[in-house]
Amino acid sequence: MTTQQIKVAVAGASGRMGREVVKMVLEDDALQLVAAAAPSAGPVDAGVFAGKPATGVIASATLEEALNGSGADVLVDFTVPQAAYGNARTAIEYGVRPIMGTTGFTPEQIAELDELCKRKEIGGLIAPNFSIGAILMMKFAAEASKYLPHVEIIEYHGDQKLDAPSGTSIKTAELIAEVRRELRQGNPNEEEVIEGARGGYYNGFRIHSVRLPGVFAQQEVVFGGHGQTLKIRHDSYDRAGYMPGVNVAVKKVMTYSGLIYGFEHIMD
Repeated sequence: MTTQQIKVAVAGASGRMGREVVKMVLEDDALQLVAAAAPSAGPVDAGVFAGKPATGVIASATLEEALNGSGADVLVDFTVPQAAYGNARTAIEYGVRPIMGTTGFTPEQIAELDELCKRKEIGGLIAPNFSIGAILMMKFAAEASKYLPHVEIIEYHGDQKLDAPSGTSIKTAELIAEVRRELRQGNPNEEEVIEGARGGYYNGFRIHSVRLPGVFAQQEVVFGGHGQTLKIRHDSYDRAGYMPGVNVAVKKVMTYSGLIYGFEHIMD
């Protein structure tokens, strides 16, 4: 670990997650906020986003403008899927380590960003979820699937979430698929009377996405066996719950080279 302050840039600093990241950085003496990108906010001091005093860091309209000359070590990005890949590439071009909480990356994009990070000899992280509890839920679900291979995932988010299924549910499904042979579930003659009623198909099982106002973020992994069911559920109630994981990621990303996919790989 470096003993110097880690210089942090935040993309989407005026967004709901971005504000929490700015606040987390400002409250940790080991970190220093050096840049913020917030295209819709105007040239305001980034402290405004976290309800803090002036920081001297003025929000920039573009990520390139924010990073140029900032000396940032790390970029934390909780923007939107459409911008995330380009933002990660921009960060790497500037020699800044990308920590991407935005989902929607393809396997090809992840492999490309990994190669770019290695060329620059910097670390990077794409994490569908930074919640410690959510990571444990995924680990427990993967372990359970070895013994109860009949499984379905139900994930719940607010109605403004852009991607479905969620990155967390996809990551959960990937971890399950690593230890569970593909098993096509349900009656082989079943028929969807309404298209999509059985959810999205992944490696033989189904993922269901619920989008409703008033919901924050929950996921339930349901296992079925002879005469029994097992449910593993995680509930998030506040965006601040992700910040301990983001803090760990900012510090860990300074210690390795290449892009890591999944926060579970850097958990102690």
